[in-house]
Order: sequence, then structure tokens, then C-alpha cells
Amino acid sequence: MSRSLVVDDDPELRSTLQRLLEIKGHKVVLAADGRAAETALTGELFDLMVTDIVMPDQDGLEIIRITRSTHPDLPIIAISGGGRLRTGNYLQVAKAMGAVVALEKPFDFEELLTAIDAALN
Repeated sequence: MSRSLVVDDDPELRSTLQRLLEIKGHKVVLAADGRAAETALTGELFDLMVTDIVMPDQDGLEIIRITRSTHPDLPIIAISGGGRLRTGNYLQVAKAMGAVVALEKPFDFEELLTAIDAALN
């Protein structure tokens, strides 16, 4: 059973991703922003992190940077619906910082599951 950390400020999407991953056999921990993710990462070991990019307080790019320095081998999937900059810009930066996959919201859940399977194998 894989342990996954899902980081997104949208409670509905967090809940949906949790249900989807649990159906696929993952143990899921949720975080509403980068600060909560950073706390979770210091207390537990994870096999995967799925993180939104545009979030208040501490964004996904910052948590990717922190995670790469403390957990360099943790597969990260970045997701983003945009913000002040075009979504593609955020996602390109996320990949350059070490995300193994970057998906634009709204994404197809099968696409996400395929990306998760690839990241874990």
C-alpha cells in the first residue's frame, strides 16, 4: 500500500483525490497548503506527493523546493489551474524543480492515475 500526500487548497478536490486514491489502495494524508504539507513531510514517510501549485500562504513551488532538499527521491506530481500567470508557466517551473509529472486542471482522473502508476514504478 502506497502512502500519498495530497496538497491542495480546494477542499472539494482534496476530498475527491483522497477517495480516488483510496479506491486504488493508497493511504492518503491531506494538506490544505504548503505549510501543512511541510509539517506532514517531517512527521511521516510518503511514497508520492500530489501538489497544487497556486495556494495561499506557501505555494506548491515552495513545497516542491523544500521537498527536493529533504526528500530528493519522492515522486511529485504537480497540478495547477493557473492564477496570475498562465498555468503552463507554473507547470513548466514545477517540472524544472523536480516534479515528475505536471497536469493542468481540470485533468482527467485516468490521466492522473496513469501518472501515479508511472511515478511509483
